[in-house]
Amino acid sequence: MIRRASLVLVGALMGATAMSVINTATLPAEAAGSSTYRELSIFGDVFERVRAQYVTPPKEDQLIENAINGMLTSLDPHSSYMNAKDADDMRTQTRGEFGGLGIEVTMEDELVKVITPIDDTPAARAGVLAGDFISKIDGADVRGLKLEEAVEKMRGAVNTPIKLTLIRKGADKPIELTIMRDIIAVRAVKSRVEGDVGYLRVISFTEKTYDDLEAAINKIKEEVPADKLKGYVLDLRLNPGGLLDQAINVSDAFLERGEVVSTRGRNEDETRRFNATPGDITDGKPVIVMVNGGSASASEIVAGALQDLRRATVLGTRSFGKGSVQTIIPMGDAGALRLTTALYYTPSGKSIQGTGITPDITVEQPLPAELQGKLETAGESSLRGHIQGQSETDQGSGSAAYVPPEAKDDLQLQYALELLRGQKTDKSFPANPEKAELKN
Repeated sequence: MIRRASLVLVGALMGATAMSVINTATLPAEAAGSSTYRELSIFGDVFERVRAQYVTPPKEDQLIENAINGMLTSLDPHSSYMNAKDADDMRTQTRGEFGGLGIEVTMEDELVKVITPIDDTPAARAGVLAGDFISKIDGADVRGLKLEEAVEKMRGAVNTPIKLTLIRKGADKPIELTIMRDIIAVRAVKSRVEGDVGYLRVISFTEKTYDDLEAAINKIKEEVPADKLKGYVLDLRLNPGGLLDQAINVSDAFLERGEVVSTRGRNEDETRRFNATPGDITDGKPVIVMVNGGSASASEIVAGALQDLRRATVLGTRSFGKGSVQTIIPMGDAGALRLTTALYYTPSGKSIQGTGITPDITVEQPLPAELQGKLETAGESSLRGHIQGQSETDQGSGSAAYVPPEAKDDLQLQYALELLRGQKTDKSFPANPEKAELKN
């Protein structure tokens, strides 16, 4: 495969499903009519009244930001204004790296619990262990903090120190560690070998996703001889999306030819088509793509491309159904406007907006008893004010977004493995690219 250069500059998700395109150019717009300016004059009068006469002095910057967001959220759920901090967070997510310690954490009993320290990071080198509880950060108690707030405190500029107080099972007193922050690269792809099958889990689409995918596939090839390797499982479940160019590159990794995706804006001349280049880095091995209700945006682009071009069999449950593209437009003081400017379409010309990707093979994943009745099925079609998809029906989009922590309990994964090993059969597997309807 010849890897393409980035076709567009794109921004990462903010929230669960946004897939954004960065555009720094000033876009032409039609002049507003006189009635519009009269309405803006009314807005100015209201703002002055609130600022001068509200019962308590309001924060003027928050008033303006909330007014802007009110306008944008009335358009659709994915358009919004990002202040400087939010825009910086978006850029951090896009890069896939940040200044921090290198630990995966959760919240338990009002304390931050370490799930695992990442290999060769400041936390691992300092002796932080899985199962440790962080009770204080720089001497301040973590009780009462949300997980996001605690994580924010632990992140920071590279080469700055942070003091953690740990509670460790078996230790007779709290452990205090001073750790120097460093650049932490977040893996966008996790992989392993399941016997004679390569398993690839794409977590999100950041600037590192294609490189991580290529490295993972090469590692699997080293571990399993070509004549023994049955194929690959590409797990896109719980993947909320990210960068458009990375979705194109990941799709291209498995393809020899064909249109990967097209985006269509308000005007016909804004339509853009992105095509695959020759070279399949998996050497044509069978591929099964897994999706569920947590697969959205960029992950749906990949699933839709590989499904339509008959390169992979899609297995699981209906995806989220976010088929819109957001342009990130830098604004003053480092803020940014995120505006929906286009819809994207799979190679066969289908919009998945409000419908999602329908698997070739539907395999439901049972919920454990403790989650039954507590996990809501979410999808684009259930979001208030979402853009109505051209093929949207009452059936809507989305499905349960649950993946068991243990592979042995993962019925969708086990089904995929059995297909690849020939222990199960289905008319949709293996997919045959020769039967794809390609566009010129």
